[in-house]
Formats: sequence, C-alpha cells, structure tokens
Amino acid sequence: MKVTEKDVAHVADLANLELTEEESAHMVRDLNSILGYIDRLNQLNTDGIEPMAQASDRYGVDELKIGSERFAYASREDVPNGLRPSLPHEEALENAPDADDTFFKVPKVIER
Repeated sequence: MKVTEKDVAHVADLANLELTEEESAHMVRDLNSILGYIDRLNQLNTDGIEPMAQASDRYGVDELKIGSERFAYASREDVPNGLRPSLPHEEALENAPDADDTFFKVPKVIER
C-alpha cells in the first residue's frame, strides 16, 4: 500500500493542518518509507519467537525470572475509584482559567 498526496491531504484536513506542497511531499516520502520498512519486517520468519510484553529489561529485572514474572514491576493492584481519596471538586476547579460550579469551560475548537 502506498500513501498518496490525496491521503496526506485528507489526514492533514482531519488534523486541521495546513501543509505546504514541500511539506506534503516530505510526508508522502516519509510515510512510504515507514510502510516499506514495515513490509521488510513482515518478511522476517518469526516462527517460534515468543511475543514480548516489554521491549526492555532496563528496570533491573532479575534475569533468572521468565515470562510474565519478569515484568511484574509493570503492574499494580487494581483499586476501585470509590476506595481511594480523589481530589476535591472545588480544588480541581480553583486554578481553572474558566469554569462554572461544575465543569471546566473550554473554547470551541471544531468548526465543522
């Protein structure tokens, strides 16, 4: 699959970006380069390769642990919201540039 100028223009329009012709051409080139690299990766034989939960052991995980035990540091206990204190409503709103008694007020940014 190749990315075209039309594809880039469509995504830029969705993102509300104004690209010059030069920027658009660079995007087409860069995105096609990325897709080409992904195609090369898809050609690799990955039979027998275990899926990874994390790509790095940089957090000092014990090398002797296997499987999900190696990444136990990355999980935490699931605590329902009602069982832990949350920020009081008034405190959450006190530094807001614009708010009513209940919500943050933000300007409308979508015109379509």
